[in-house]
Amino acid sequence: MKLSEQFGHVLAIAPHPDDEILGCGGTLARLVAEGGEVTIAIATTGKQPTFPPDQVEQVQEEMRRAHAIIGVGDTRLLDLPAAALDTIPASDCNAPFANLVEEIRPDTLLLPFVGDIHLDHQLTFLASMVAARPRHDRAPRQILCYETVSETNWYAAPTTPAFVPNVFIDITDTIELKLEAFSAFKSQVRRFPDERSPEALRALAAVRGSTVHLRAAEAFMHVRSIHRL
Repeated sequence: MKLSEQFGHVLAIAPHPDDEILGCGGTLARLVAEGGEVTIAIATTGKQPTFPPDQVEQVQEEMRRAHAIIGVGDTRLLDLPAAALDTIPASDCNAPFANLVEEIRPDTLLLPFVGDIHLDHQLTFLASMVAARPRHDRAPRQILCYETVSETNWYAAPTTPAFVPNVFIDITDTIELKLEAFSAFKSQVRRFPDERSPEALRALAAVRGSTVHLRAAEAFMHVRSIHRL
């Protein structure tokens, strides 16, 4: 069975533009290549005065190019304040996620890890989990968390939640698309040995793959699966 058939309609939620490529860009490219239905939602947008409008527009244009490279045509912007999710009431933070999940009705959710060092990542995970509460038969049947370099491994594990992957997705055929898509984020790419470099992403894919005898993989933590009749 194809991965796209197993995952159904996939909704990948990212706190900021580029997190979805860093964390699961190869998987999303594979799903699209298999004919799967993929939606990407970006939780936050930079607001003045912290983020100048020209900087925000540049990143969003980079995002559009990156999504085109991996073949995703459905991108949603929730427009919550970047680097400031902790400054708004929980109800205001949760509502856009609930509305999104209600509209999309995804089968699979791909989320940032709750143990990431950035509060936007933590709150995006929590708001998504509130939206995905299994209170009806339309709730997502599968939830996985991806890892984001320079966020997932920079907290204080094991004092804080540690990312211990138990799902590995083969991206051997799409690793180059992932790297090309990340390279579209010219404002975000850094030179090796910075983690946010193409070399580091390729190395991580090789390491994650080699742990399960694959040439390249993305790693996830399984949160929940519902096997309905």
